[in-house]
Amino acid sequence: MSTNDTYLAIFLGSKTSQRRIAWDALPEGERRAKEREGMVAWHAWVDKHQTAIVAMGGPLGKTKKVSHDGAHDASNHMGAFTVVRAASHEAAAKLFVSHPHFAIFPGDSIEIMPVLPIPGQ
Repeated sequence: MSTNDTYLAIFLGSKTSQRRIAWDALPEGERRAKEREGMVAWHAWVDKHQTAIVAMGGPLGKTKKVSHDGAHDASNHMGAFTVVRAASHEAAAKLFVSHPHFAIFPGDSIEIMPVLPIPGQ
C-alpha cells in the first residue's frame, strides 16, 4: 500500500455520551427508522467517495490490549475504520465532513491520520 497519499480514518463514539444516551432512549421504531436513514446516507457517502476508498474497513469488535503484562480485555472509543487516498491530509479530512457517523448516528467524531512509510524501507 502506498503511504504518501494514504490516510486511516477511525470512527469514534462513546457509549456514555449524551448523544448516544439520547439515541438509546429513542423508541425502538424511531431508532430503527434512524438506523435505516443512516445506512442509506452511509452508502451514499461510499458511492460518492468510492474512488478515494482504498479499504472500506468496517465496524470494530471488542478490544484486547496486549502489553508486557499479557493480553487483557480493554475498552476504547474506536467503533470502525476506513482507509482512503487523498492529495493531502486536509483533503482526506474534508471527505468526512458531515459524515453520517455523527450527522445521523450518535458517533462523536472521525480522526484522520496519514499512514507513514516504514522507516528504512
